[in-house]
Amino acid sequence: MNYMPGTASLIEDIDKKHLVLLRDGRTLIGYLRSIDQFANLVLHQTVERIHVGKKYGDIPRGIFVVRGENVVLLGEIDLEKESDTPLQQVSIEEILEEQRVEQQTKQEAEKLKVQALKERGLSVPRVDTLDEY
Repeated sequence: MNYMPGTASLIEDIDKKHLVLLRDGRTLIGYLRSIDQFANLVLHQTVERIHVGKKYGDIPRGIFVVRGENVVLLGEIDLEKESDTPLQQVSIEEILEEQRVEQQTKQEAEKLKVQALKERGLSVPRVDTLDEY
């Protein structure tokens, strides 16, 4: 097939299983059903995969519409190798609890870092005061 520029090259990937990494850090896995010139995606039978350490959990999300500007990475999943993962699948409740604990640990470490910098007379701007871009 001849080269097609831009999102037109994804037309042959319709109805295949894909992993989508979003700008906010979320990971979605689902079947690509539609795409447009802005790289907006429609995913079917979508799950949100959460990774914590060597564990992961899948949260069913159904049909998911993703705005193209939020896509960081889009890749087709090899169905033959999909089950060959060193990660352990756990329940939704367990992975959400592990994620909460991990986020809490990161926040505490960040507070300690900011405190140590303040003691040395340095200041770090808060993340919520910075521009998104």
